[in-house]
Amino acid sequence: MNTIKVDKRDFTRKPKQLRRSGIVPGNVFGGTLETPVSLQMPEATASRLFRDLREGSRLQLDLEGQILPVQIKEKSINTLNGEILHISFQALKADQKVNSVIHILLENAEKLTKPVEKMLMEIPYASLPGDMIDTITIDMDGMAVGTILTVGDIPELKSDRLEVKVDPDEIVLRISDKTAGPAPVAEETVEEA
Repeated sequence: MNTIKVDKRDFTRKPKQLRRSGIVPGNVFGGTLETPVSLQMPEATASRLFRDLREGSRLQLDLEGQILPVQIKEKSINTLNGEILHISFQALKADQKVNSVIHILLENAEKLTKPVEKMLMEIPYASLPGDMIDTITIDMDGMAVGTILTVGDIPELKSDRLEVKVDPDEIVLRISDKTAGPAPVAEETVEEA
């Protein structure tokens, strides 16, 4: 499990000033913490979290010598300039169920000749921290046209240690029999005066 070093937030500077100086604000809440803790981390650390991990990923925070097992709860980014605005973490307690999401990753999708319709690529669930799943990889190699994969078809989701928050009949993906091509162009109608 990754461990990242964070510090308690410097409240003498506003969030915008922190970000200008290469520091990203954040917070951690829940678990064994009695109250939420505002924190900060170097921009390079935050960038690595954005690049390598997803919401729901588990890691450990080294908060001034205190090691906290956490999951990434929310990552905020300015979509206009790519600046990381804030990262929230939820502290985990070994005997306390936590809500999270499993990310579905597709492998060998490029081998398919027909388009894949992705319906549900994040599956919400609850479990104890020791049973959390970050990602499930589905191998698309050899899947036939017309294949429909539901939540109930994924073996990892059949565990009684996971409380899946969607119906097992929900469609995760479907291999369409349609040919991928340009989107149809809508015809414009001109009204006569």
